[in-house]
Amino acid sequence: MRTLHAGDLVLEPQSVEHAAEMFAVLSDPAIYEFENAPPASAAWLAERFRRLESRRSPHGRELWLNWVVRVPTGELAGYVQATVRPGEHAQVAYEFTSRFWGRGIASAAVRAMLAEVAREHGVAGFFATLKQTNWRSARLLERLGFTAVDDAPPHGLALEPDERLMRLQAGPPAAAP
Repeated sequence: MRTLHAGDLVLEPQSVEHAAEMFAVLSDPAIYEFENAPPASAAWLAERFRRLESRRSPHGRELWLNWVVRVPTGELAGYVQATVRPGEHAQVAYEFTSRFWGRGIASAAVRAMLAEVAREHGVAGFFATLKQTNWRSARLLERLGFTAVDDAPPHGLALEPDERLMRLQAGPPAAAP
C-alpha cells in the first residue's frame, strides 16, 4: 500500500501507530447515530489495527486495504477502507468525525481510495452496505455514483433487514500516474 493524496488530504496506510489518534476520532458519538458503537479502548483499537496490518484475511482470499485520512492541519479526520474479494469486487466503508462533515473530505478521500483500488487491484465493481436510515452515507455514495442494488447481493455479502446495498461499476482501471 502506498500513501495517497486527494487535493490537500493525505491518506496514510493505516497502522498500529494511528490507533491512539484514531481512538479520539472514533469516540465521536455522532458517528454512531445509525449503527455500531465506538471502540472499547485505545488498546482494543491498537490490537485491531495490528491484525489489519497483515493487509490479508486469515484465509488469504481477501485484501484488507485501510487508510487514515489526514487534513491539512495534520489532524486525522477518519478512515476509508476496501475489502477486495475474489471476483474483482470490493466492499468499501468509511467513518469520519462529525467535525469534518459537510466539507467534501469524505467524498475526496473515498474517491481517491476507489481510484487506487481500481487501478492497483483491477477491481471493476464496488459495494457499500449502509443502514436504510443513514441518509448522510446514502447522499455521499450517490454523489460518488453508487446506485441502489435491487437484486440479490453478490456471493459473500449478506444484508440485515434494516440495511441496503449500493453498487458502483468502475470502468477499466486507469493507467498509473
